[in-house]
Amino acid sequence: MKKQLFQLGIIGWMTGISALVLFACSSIRHTLYQSGVLDLGIYDQVVYLISQGQPPVSSFLGFHHMGNHAAWAVYPLALLYKIYPSAYWLLAVQAVSLALGAVPTYYLALQAGLKESQAVAMAAVYLLYPLIFNVNLFEFHPEVMAIPIFLGVVLAARLGKIVWFCLGTIFILGCKAVLSLTVTAMGFWLLVFERRRFYGIFALIAGVSWFLIASQVIIPFFSNSEVAAVSRYSYLGDSVIAIASNLLLKPNIILERIFSLKTLEYLALLVAPLIWGFTPKKLTPLVSAIPALVLNILSDKPTQRDLIHQYSLPILPFLIVAVIASLAADKGWLRTRRAIILWALLAFMILGKYGYFWSRYLRTVDNWQATTEAIAQVQTKGAVLTTHSIAPHLSHRPMIQFVDDISGPPFSFTPFDYILLNVRHPDGTRNPEFAANLVNQLKNNQLFQLVYQRDDVYLFVKLSQ
Repeated sequence: MKKQLFQLGIIGWMTGISALVLFACSSIRHTLYQSGVLDLGIYDQVVYLISQGQPPVSSFLGFHHMGNHAAWAVYPLALLYKIYPSAYWLLAVQAVSLALGAVPTYYLALQAGLKESQAVAMAAVYLLYPLIFNVNLFEFHPEVMAIPIFLGVVLAARLGKIVWFCLGTIFILGCKAVLSLTVTAMGFWLLVFERRRFYGIFALIAGVSWFLIASQVIIPFFSNSEVAAVSRYSYLGDSVIAIASNLLLKPNIILERIFSLKTLEYLALLVAPLIWGFTPKKLTPLVSAIPALVLNILSDKPTQRDLIHQYSLPILPFLIVAVIASLAADKGWLRTRRAIILWALLAFMILGKYGYFWSRYLRTVDNWQATTEAIAQVQTKGAVLTTHSIAPHLSHRPMIQFVDDISGPPFSFTPFDYILLNVRHPDGTRNPEFAANLVNQLKNNQLFQLVYQRDDVYLFVKLSQ
């Protein structure tokens, strides 16, 4: 009993320390103006508006929040903004969610019959998987809340906890519409391979139903367009239904994408931190990961095939479950706690993006103070036009947009009360000349007055009419 309490204490400390480290890292990044509109600014604005009882219409996207992934699980986060509105709440939720995955990982390992030392090692493997640290630095995404729940519902199914399984599955669906595909595949795995009939059927029905409702009804209704990610698969069609049809009717296109060097490289990145623990006969949990894996492989967007962005998150829980199954069968290259953790540490050292803190994150520190002072002078909830990296610090208002040299400046500056630009580090524009030209236009605009200028940071305020 004492040994069990000691091991639980270790898991508690591991989870708590990890959450603190993750939160500190993402907070430092945000404080250094390295976060952006996509997607911290978007979610910070809509959660703030929900907390204020206002329609959660993103001015960045131009439509209601439910048109963006149908992520209703974001709504409860507004309760935190009731205490104090701050984007740091989202970063904290993300850090805690990612760290909490260690807890069900530990219990899944024990339930599978692993030694307590191996169960602790698996919790460490989860926390040290490079994607956990890396995605924590990349803005905020609601699907992070689903990762510990995925592991939790697998545990619930194996322990026969029907209520917890159903509630967890429903919550996962609310984190992002595309997760319904993973839930559907998980249901198939539970039904066919785990022989858990009720759990498999429930997940199958819930996943398919929500996918159809979200993609064909909710998202088009609130956004007045198809699911945004459809554009990444334009070679397969211009709608969810067309893409699904062509996946079946044009296997040659699919096979060309799957059997490619880019796919091989992506798979190598995914499995390298866990390669020691795979055995062919214990890979059935990866059936659940097939939808996310296929979507990432087939996408025209290369960021879906790395360990930096959020797109591979739905794959991770089932990689962990597969490794646990292998260890339980006394398979795998490594089976001792020390060897397992050393491999995990090595993988983290090679693939973790901690080096960003002394490289790219310090590039804009030379006028950090000026940017902070300029932001402090935006004292009302008036409409703001600013840059991609400053926007998440001013997104607590109904109207805010960012400017870039692709879409160009807005047709008119008139809708805005404040225009804040950093010419030295124009981030979203990557074009100092474009940013400088924008400043010159504003200097000659009689509607605006330059009220702050320091270190190439400019704040313009609309004159009262």
